[in-house]
Amino acid sequence: MNTSASVQLRNNVTTLGYGPRTLIFVNGFGCDQTIWRFVAPSLASDHHVVLFDYVGSGRADASAYDPRRYGSLDGYARDLVEIAEALDLRDAVLVGHSVGCTVGIYAALQLPKRFERLVFVCPSPRFLDDPPDYVGGFQRSDIEGLLELMDRNYLGWAESFSGMVLKEPGLARELNDTFCSLDRRAASRFAELTFLSDARAYLPRVRQPCLVLQCARDDIAPTVVGEYVREHLPRSKYVLLDAEGHCPHVSHPREVEARVREYLRTPLEEL
Repeated sequence: MNTSASVQLRNNVTTLGYGPRTLIFVNGFGCDQTIWRFVAPSLASDHHVVLFDYVGSGRADASAYDPRRYGSLDGYARDLVEIAEALDLRDAVLVGHSVGCTVGIYAALQLPKRFERLVFVCPSPRFLDDPPDYVGGFQRSDIEGLLELMDRNYLGWAESFSGMVLKEPGLARELNDTFCSLDRRAASRFAELTFLSDARAYLPRVRQPCLVLQCARDDIAPTVVGEYVREHLPRSKYVLLDAEGHCPHVSHPREVEARVREYLRTPLEEL
């Protein structure tokens, strides 16, 4: 039986700051909680901030990895649900990045009263193209090639993929180091789940208002994907950032923080 302490230990839960509103940050694929280091401390000046690591990354308990539990994104969403319950979150703001938005959707649908509103940074409900009506940015052969490279030459994959995600060389090198620290078995399976999953059917079921932050130039989730998310979430606000890459919270943190703060100042009934 999971206790609050064991759940927090498993996912290396970290809390920062104090305030009447809680923000919980949900990482994208290959990232640990340090990916939020440019925005979380500043937001913690007047908010309660919750960070965590997926099992298989960061300082999460590596021994907790179970290929059955983490054989689908539901397993990661289950961890998020258990964290929310362990901390007794109420009316929190869920801030997700990339596939972390999908994990966040699954959790928000299970615990709607725990999350008051959502913020999605470069979301993608499906990375694969689905002709003729959906463009995800990748063809199946692209994804198969990426996964094959990951299995054959992990270090080469990490260097290549980090350069796609972050265009500034110094930041890309830091992300590459994060990729190289992952549990490779967990990372390989999580990559498959990330790039082959399809969460489009869940978007219309989300009842919380959502801010969608989209980069103008993103090789991983192009603008057409952000526009699709905006159109299929019932209560969404869409902001196109003048930014390049897939991690604006790293490359353009002050703009991301400003947009989040503006959104949080908006009364719920106006969203």
